[in-house]
Amino acid sequence: MVEKLAGSARDKALADLKGWAEIAGRDAIRKEFKFKDFNAAFGFMSRVALMAERMDHHPEWFNVYNRVEITLATHDAGGVSVRDVKLAKFIDAVA
Repeated sequence: MVEKLAGSARDKALADLKGWAEIAGRDAIRKEFKFKDFNAAFGFMSRVALMAERMDHHPEWFNVYNRVEITLATHDAGGVSVRDVKLAKFIDAVA
């Protein structure tokens, strides 16, 4: 089982993520992405979905037209874990 990040390890891991924000009242991180149009947003979501399935770690997300909002937390760990950081870095790379 993956453990929730805490202390200096958490601070360092989150500092490496650009544009991701902690959610008040919840141990999770969130970022919003905007694309040229729905097709670009959907293509991005498809790439993320394929990686999430390989990792067996699925994001919470919301999509309207060209905007995709993604929330990451490791439910089994009760908060943000290294899995979330790894997926966030992948998401940033494909965005």
